[in-house]
Amino acid sequence: MKDITSEQIETRMAVWQQVREDIYRCMNRAGDALFNLTDALLSESQATSLAELSLSPSFERKWPSVYEALEDGSIEIEKLRAVWVEALLAGQGQDELIWMAVDSSVVERPDAHTSEDRGIIHLSNLPLVDKPIGVGWTVSSIVLLPEQPCSWVPIVDHQRVRTEQTPIQVAIAQLQALKPLFGKRRVILLADRGYCTPEFLRACHDLGISVIIRMKSDRKLYRPAVRRHKKGPMPKDGPVFQGKRQETHGVPEAEACELDAKGRAMRTSRWSDLHFKQDRDLSVKVIRVQREAAKDTKRDPRVSWFVMLDEVVPLGEVAHSYRLRFSQEHGYRFLKGDLLWTQVHVRTPEQFDRWSWLVAIVFNQLYLARALGAAMFRPWECKERPVTPGQVRRMMPTLLSQLGTPARPCQPRGKAPGRPKGFHPKPAKRYPVIVKKTKKTKKPAVPLQSSV
Repeated sequence: MKDITSEQIETRMAVWQQVREDIYRCMNRAGDALFNLTDALLSESQATSLAELSLSPSFERKWPSVYEALEDGSIEIEKLRAVWVEALLAGQGQDELIWMAVDSSVVERPDAHTSEDRGIIHLSNLPLVDKPIGVGWTVSSIVLLPEQPCSWVPIVDHQRVRTEQTPIQVAIAQLQALKPLFGKRRVILLADRGYCTPEFLRACHDLGISVIIRMKSDRKLYRPAVRRHKKGPMPKDGPVFQGKRQETHGVPEAEACELDAKGRAMRTSRWSDLHFKQDRDLSVKVIRVQREAAKDTKRDPRVSWFVMLDEVVPLGEVAHSYRLRFSQEHGYRFLKGDLLWTQVHVRTPEQFDRWSWLVAIVFNQLYLARALGAAMFRPWECKERPVTPGQVRRMMPTLLSQLGTPARPCQPRGKAPGRPKGFHPKPAKRYPVIVKKTKKTKKPAVPLQSSV
């Protein structure tokens, strides 16, 4: 990182301090304890549980206040979302493109029988797990993407996917809430192939959001309808287009040849005026990226397919731009491995929602602190590379001591009277795992009776 002057440091510290005060105003009930908990998570890089976070000097209360804050605390999500959009986009011009990514991540809770609204989740890290499915919660996140692939992906929205919802429905609601905050700025959204649905593409089209979404090779699209016979009704769909069937492609509308990050030849082709059968009024563009020197594996495919709504991104830059989406995967790894996002086991979904937003507040503050140029390197770490969130986090105790906290100090209230004599708490309520679709059991075949 380039050297910055003392005046720039003071200016950025003042901006960061103002953001912290705005965050504090978004916390209503138990706001002081919630804010202390965020500072403890910021500064205690060695803590592995909520109880250890309560021992931090930044947490000015006793350890029961940690759990009480997550249980009774209240955060104004709409107001907090606006604070982060304004703070994270403060240095960008109105004409600059905003690159975002949407994805969902799972939180395993197989043994939390007292936790409500647990569903079946997919575990993709095979063969490290025995089964590809588990039990837990799903969280949909929208992040801002960096200029180069890295783990710096500030979070602008977190929302848990309830069992009666789908990640597509939650992502659409998140985009509808965020779009007014961006004003007239142009937004480009990157997403994995799970979001390549007519419902999601229609929502992005109506919101004026450009997309680059990966598509399965067996997905069927259709060209405009053409009358083949003089009599009869007009066909609703034209010839089919399917990525894995070469005979359905025809001549591409445009092609571009570029080099990938490893200097290998890459050819990008485009077909326009295609539509899904579920939404014939929505016209999309299909992009094919061919890399002959690739290993043709899941991580390094030779042929990749994408869907776009417009031509905001030039054809030759589609593959390079989509590489930014994998930054969100690195961000998830830091949230889960360092910021205890999934390691903290709270009981109710509402408590986990508050914890998720506290983790997002911590990560976004690390992103703002990166501009100060302060980082702590270990002897084996290279100083020539860009700083990581973990290296910036090691400097947080020093920086927080300079900033102070807007939270009010704790006021002692004496000893609690405790439970009345003879009181026996009832066991917590158990909740079953919610399964969306159950397989229909086949009726047993009736054996034929032989006639005598």
